[in-house]
Order: sequence, then C-alpha cells, then structure tokens
Amino acid sequence: MHTKTKEKLLTLKLPAFISVLDEIEKNDSYQLSIDEALDMMVEREILLRENKRLDRLLKAAKLRYPNACTADIDYGAQRKFNKSQMRQLTHCEWVTKKRNILFTGPTGTGKSYLACALGHQACQMGHKVKYARINRLTEQLRLSHADGSYGKLLDQIAKFQVLILDDWGIDQLDRQARRDLLEVLEDRYAKSSTIITSQLPIEKWHHFIGDDTIADAVCDRVINNAYKIEITGDSMRKQEIIL
Repeated sequence: MHTKTKEKLLTLKLPAFISVLDEIEKNDSYQLSIDEALDMMVEREILLRENKRLDRLLKAAKLRYPNACTADIDYGAQRKFNKSQMRQLTHCEWVTKKRNILFTGPTGTGKSYLACALGHQACQMGHKVKYARINRLTEQLRLSHADGSYGKLLDQIAKFQVLILDDWGIDQLDRQARRDLLEVLEDRYAKSSTIITSQLPIEKWHHFIGDDTIADAVCDRVINNAYKIEITGDSMRKQEIIL
C-alpha cells in the first residue's frame, strides 16, 4: 500500500483499514472483490472501536473483580439463590428500566463477584459503570466538602448509568455520611441503576442507616424498585481453600 494512503487512513483514524489492506497484500490466497474488501475493513474497524470503548468503560468502572463475567457465574446446586432471576438479569434490561439490584447474604457467598459480573456485562453493552465500596465512597464525599468539590463529585457519580455499592452495612454511618449517601441516591432515583451488596438482610437496613427520616428516604429510593437476590450457603472462599 502506498505510504500516503496509509497516512490518509491514519488521519481519518481508520487503523483497521490499514491492517486489512496489509493483510490482503501479504496473502495471495485472498481473492476479494472491492465490496468484499470494503466490508471486511468496515467490520474490522467496528470491532476495533467496540473493543477500545469497552476498555475505556472497564477502566473507568474500576471493578473489584475486573475479569468477572456473567458466562463464568457458578450456577451449581451448592449455590442457593434465584438462578433463573440471575440469568434474566444478565441481559441488562434492568439498566434501561432504571431498576436496582440488591444482593444479600453471608460473607464469602460471591455477592461482590455477581455484582461485578453484571457491571462488566453492562459495560459490554455500552453503559457507564462505577464500582465503589461504601466506606471509601462516604470518605471521598466527606473530603470533597472540605476542598469544595462536593457538587462536582455528585455530578460525576450521577452520570454513571450503573453504580455498584459494595459492602453496605459493614461500617456504621455518621450523620454526614447518611446525608451524603441520600444525596447520591436521590440523584439516581428513577434515572439510573444501583447495585448494592450487603451481609445485612434488607429488613435491617433501616436500623443500619440510623436516622429514621433519612433511613425512610434511602430505603424508599433503593428498595421499592429493586430486584432482590438473597444468597445462602457455605462460603466460596472456604471451598477454594479445601480444593
């Protein structure tokens, strides 16, 4: 291929076109018409751009388990949760419907992995996802009050179509953390989706939040439109140690 042609394709940001043309030139067995070659170049370019976008979305998501995948979810008999409901959620219709997902169950039962797998799947479908542990998020929000970036941080969080809040209920919330969490969830209500993982049963969340008025508001925004998946059974971490 002529050097100037390559330069023009690079200027147009079409690297996949160059790759295909080089491939055709080097392989005498390729007997392609102009239409077939063009179709091959376009398909390669689309795939390249989709992969780059997925990489950007996953990097921004900062998932706890970045390689978690819905195809690798263990649906074995030893895992006790609503498997048909989980399979349905892998299609990510809950994102477009602005529904929440609540995973509850003992430690080690794979709640965080399932949340990250759904987050990864949402990224594959082009949705913006963000993972955060509750204690780190509330600390980040607390610090933002001091440096004047609180409003900007809330706006950034609100832009994510899926927010994963991990380890809900482990650390007690103080007055400021409760109010900040309500602001985050208020911005997302009926506009985007939130996934929460918790060792606490949902009926104990009100007590965990602490303030009755704020607890009522938080639970109303999170629970009422949510898919609820309770996971029981032995710790998967113990099973890994045994194996």
